[in-house]
Amino acid sequence: MNREEIIALISGIIKPIRLDLGYSQEKMAEMLGLSKKTLVQIEKQRVSASWTVVIAICALFREHTLLQTALGGDPLETIDTTVRSGVTQRKEKTLGGKVWWTEVSVMSGYILQKNNISLHYRILDDKYYRIYSSLDEQEAVNRFQELISTDKQGRSL
Repeated sequence: MNREEIIALISGIIKPIRLDLGYSQEKMAEMLGLSKKTLVQIEKQRVSASWTVVIAICALFREHTLLQTALGGDPLETIDTTVRSGVTQRKEKTLGGKVWWTEVSVMSGYILQKNNISLHYRILDDKYYRIYSSLDEQEAVNRFQELISTDKQGRSL
């Protein structure tokens, strides 16, 4: 998924999330830093939410099932991958990808996975910490190959 696709997707589920949580339009608008008028326009699909509003929704409601299902897991991971695609660093511990992930390859203590919903890729270490994410399959495969080749040579990562 790219930024525009995420914006369209989240814009379309703001109202169902709000209704499910029992928030009024006034309360939801206040939480998101919007005017009620702007929220109404988004809910009626006359305008799309801004990227900042999308990030706020993902942060505030990251545990909501509708949001997790729409984005294929942790919403903030999808946002993070979209913003920082191709950056290698050890991040939060994951559950190993049992629900929304397909294992592409497992070698030398690393796991390359593809998200079944957002179609982004990630590399986990043997303790299920996410160390790399990318929207680009070839970049992810290349980084995976670098990691397992470096590991086989006995160098530190």
